[in-house]
Amino acid sequence: MEFKRCSGILMPISSLPGGYGIGSMGKPAHDFVDFLAKAGQTIWQILPVGPTGYADSPYQSCSAFAGNPYFIDLDLLAADGLLTKKDYAAINWGGDAAHVDYGTLYEKRFAVLRKAYANFLKKRPVPGYETPYPDDWYRFRFLSSDWLPDYCLYMAIKEANGMVDWQQWPRALRVREPEALAEFKAEHAGEIEFWAFLQYEFDRQWRALHAYAKKKGVAIMGDIPIYVAADSADAWAGRELFETDAEGKPRRVAGCPPDYFAADGQLWGNPLYDWDYHRRTGYAWWILRIRHALSIYDILRIDHFRGFDTYWAIPAGETTARNGRWEQGPRMELFRALHNALGSLPIVAEDLGEMFDSVRELLAESGFPGMKVLQFAFTGEDSVDLPHNYPRNCVAYPGTHDNNTLTGWFAEELTAAQRKQVVDYFALTKQEGTLRGMLRGVLASTAALAIIPMADWLEEPAAARMNTPGQAQGNWQWRADAKKLTPALAAEIRVLTERYFRAAK
Repeated sequence: MEFKRCSGILMPISSLPGGYGIGSMGKPAHDFVDFLAKAGQTIWQILPVGPTGYADSPYQSCSAFAGNPYFIDLDLLAADGLLTKKDYAAINWGGDAAHVDYGTLYEKRFAVLRKAYANFLKKRPVPGYETPYPDDWYRFRFLSSDWLPDYCLYMAIKEANGMVDWQQWPRALRVREPEALAEFKAEHAGEIEFWAFLQYEFDRQWRALHAYAKKKGVAIMGDIPIYVAADSADAWAGRELFETDAEGKPRRVAGCPPDYFAADGQLWGNPLYDWDYHRRTGYAWWILRIRHALSIYDILRIDHFRGFDTYWAIPAGETTARNGRWEQGPRMELFRALHNALGSLPIVAEDLGEMFDSVRELLAESGFPGMKVLQFAFTGEDSVDLPHNYPRNCVAYPGTHDNNTLTGWFAEELTAAQRKQVVDYFALTKQEGTLRGMLRGVLASTAALAIIPMADWLEEPAAARMNTPGQAQGNWQWRADAKKLTPALAAEIRVLTERYFRAAK
């Protein structure tokens, strides 16, 4: 796909302001859609919305399909009669409103959600319905039947086993012996239904938010990681999809070689796909996954796109990513199968990292827009990431969720010579300000789509950085201050957006 000239803002759901410890799909999200519309933006880019896993990363989720229960808005549950304010309003959700306290959420959020589920059960039978639940419950269950049963069973078994990795479960459950699974289902039916209820509520709230954004002329760009987590319902229930042994243990795992972000490379630990199996099945699982993603997003960014060309395979048990090797991915065969099944694919390719000519060729053949990142540009050379070199069919960023904030980058990561290059390149003035001048440069570029992280519009310092690759703790925590999302800021963003012909008409 090719974008018409437009712009948007990167703002994770978790970073939205509001009470109760983390951003949600209720009023905070609807208010942000209003902000985007006032600012003339047509794209809201978010991070993956799956349940957060290892180190709270949205890129290490326990499901490629499920939504994050933390994003379920408690006020909306109260409006539906499933909670009262006293169930959650007085709880201490963390002492710092500017950061997500994932430990507190884990300890306290599910107890509140279980109260909502108990009240949901008390409301049966639903007046006017022939069945115990409302019709949209059954519709959701039917449309989610390809993934929901395994996910709910996985979560119920995980809960019953102290939330340990599925590789540590009793063997009969680990290897999915039918008799053991049937016995567990019979004994834990209520717990399995609780996890289905959470996904039902997530789906209801998400679709209401998505419809509101469409009404306001804002398209949502979602994000999916190329890989699934090792400890996930997908890996447990679909081990044939991956390079695993008879016990389901990965033979090799994913990562990337040493690069700009990490001297030892990045050891992600995700199981690698058995691409021969996917090829034999006509890429059925990938079709299912992308169909689901495009049912909830308008545009889809795929993280680590280069892994479809060649991917870094690391022997299981390694402690760094240095000893991996490049392997051949499915390349255009996968995307042809997706196109044949789903039609036009509104996909953005995250094509960062070490690039081979074959990756560039795959991107060109796919027609997907790639990414250009301003923070990679100032090397003293005529970099492809300098705005005058951007192709039209790309998405331009000052930085991504893996970069420092623009304020932190300029102040802390550049040499004096590099800072001078930035000032000279953008003809920065004290009157305009350094950050506004750099954002102007991104918006003025030839890239069809420009995406600015909300933290950069707010000129947040390095403490607002979302993620530092290779650092296991302290990531994914930043939250915006609602008082800073002012009408004056929206008006300022609209002026720049209109000046460079990116504003919504």
